[in-house]
Amino acid sequence: MALTPSNMLELGISAPSFELPDTVSGKIISLKEVQGEQGTLVMFICNHCPYVIHINDELVRLANDYAPKGIGMVAISSNDVVNYPQDGPEKMKAHAAAVGYPFPYLYDESQAVAKAYDAACTPDFYVFDKDNVLVYRGRLDESRPGNDAPLTGSDLRAALDTVLAGKTVSEKQYPSMGCNIKWKK
Repeated sequence: MALTPSNMLELGISAPSFELPDTVSGKIISLKEVQGEQGTLVMFICNHCPYVIHINDELVRLANDYAPKGIGMVAISSNDVVNYPQDGPEKMKAHAAAVGYPFPYLYDESQAVAKAYDAACTPDFYVFDKDNVLVYRGRLDESRPGNDAPLTGSDLRAALDTVLAGKTVSEKQYPSMGCNIKWKK
C-alpha cells in the first residue's frame, strides 16, 4: 500500500460522463442517473483499502444525510481485479451489502472513468454543483487510520452545505490521502 494524495483536478470543469455497471443491481448506471437536483458527489473507493475501511460508516451517514437534500451520490471502484481480486464485482456487491451503502457502487473495469477524473487514490472525492461544475475535490476530513482525529466528514460536509446554500465553495481544499488506485499493467 502506497500512501497517495489526490491529484486535485482543476475546479470549474464539467463532470466527465460515464456509464458503468452497478455491482449491486446489475444495471448499467450513467452519471445523469446519479446526479442530484442540488449537486453530485462522485467517490472513488475500493473494498480493501484501510483508508476507505476507516471511513465507511461516515460514507453511509453522508449519503443518509445529504441524499434527502438533493445530493446524488455514487461510488466507483477502478482497481485492477486481476492483481487485487478482493476488489472484483462480486466482492464489491457483498461489501456494499455488508456496509450498507445507500448509493450505487460501480465497477470501472477499463479504468477509463478514473483516468477521466484524474483519480489517484482511494478514497478520492469530487463534488459537482447543480450545473455539473466541479466545486470541490479533496479529503473527507483530517481523520486517518491511527491518527486519532475524529471521523466527522467535516471538509466534505462543509463543501456540500455550501453547494446546498447556493454559495461558492472555498478554493482552500486539501487533497485526500489513501491507497493508490491499482492500475493495470
